[in-house]
Amino acid sequence: MQFGCTRRSVLAYVPETSLRRRITSKHALLQFERGENLVRVVNAFIVFIGLWLLLSGVYQPLTIGLGVASVLSVLFITRRMDSIDGDGVKIDLKPIKLIQYQGWLLVEIAKANWVVTKVILSPSLPIKQHMFSVPYTQKTDLGQVIFANSITLTPGTISVETEPGHFLVHAVAYSPDDKDALADMDRRVTATEKAEAV
Repeated sequence: MQFGCTRRSVLAYVPETSLRRRITSKHALLQFERGENLVRVVNAFIVFIGLWLLLSGVYQPLTIGLGVASVLSVLFITRRMDSIDGDGVKIDLKPIKLIQYQGWLLVEIAKANWVVTKVILSPSLPIKQHMFSVPYTQKTDLGQVIFANSITLTPGTISVETEPGHFLVHAVAYSPDDKDALADMDRRVTATEKAEAV
């Protein structure tokens, strides 16, 4: 005689009430989360192993084996860290808008490179350093990070400090148009976000 009980056998004795619906919906939610986490882990594995192979450039069995071992250990460590602190970044961006923004940013980096090159190579060295505040409108931490890093990636400007509602920016060759250009960048980064709140 066995006294083991399964979830299904317990549910057979629970009458068709809101409690039974709650139990089954909670189970379905857990199953969905597990499947979603598995998809996330598999996608991360594919991206990491692809990056490993791309950067190593060596396709020997030993190198590929070490890459697989490294990727698996990184996935294990990050999974363990996530279960301990539960802190993670939700990537809630519009993919098409993000790709458009990246293309626009590359063009802006090239333009800023040209301006900084002209300033440096000029015999009079017309450096006009200035620190100023740039407000941001992003609702997510990821959006704010993208905006701050975009400022720093653009030659001649650096995000120095983050304050609630604005960044402190240093410019090498400051012009009054810089604030308008950064406001345009801010608008474009905000357009890549899906989320409405943090």
